[in-house]
Amino acid sequence: MEERRAGTLTFRLDLSQPLYEQILQQMRQAIAKGEIGLGEKIPSVREMAQSLRVNPNTVSHAYQELERDGLTETRRGQGTFITSSPEKVQRFREELARHMAREFVAGMRAYGFTWNDIARFLQEAQGRHVHE
Repeated sequence: MEERRAGTLTFRLDLSQPLYEQILQQMRQAIAKGEIGLGEKIPSVREMAQSLRVNPNTVSHAYQELERDGLTETRRGQGTFITSSPEKVQRFREELARHMAREFVAGMRAYGFTWNDIARFLQEAQGRHVHE
């Protein structure tokens, strides 16, 4: 795992995994957590690619996905900016949470756990998380 900085962001890249997916996920997380502010300009594709030492097409692919998610907008001649809409970010966060919850429950069900089992494990995890 390598740490590389681009602008104010630090990326942790595993060179054995698809880089575009890692860049995309880490950008989504930074936006969802508010580490990149609403309306903030992000590095150009070329700048990001140079900073991360990856192919510009890799960054371009990630940026296109972010725009499809509604998390960024490209302004001709100005660059790429994080959406200024808190509603879009919140909607993305909620859709992501629902997807993660469905995946988690489906995975637990595949191993034969009941809803009561799943709820118990979640409560145990919540208790441990509160005390950490």
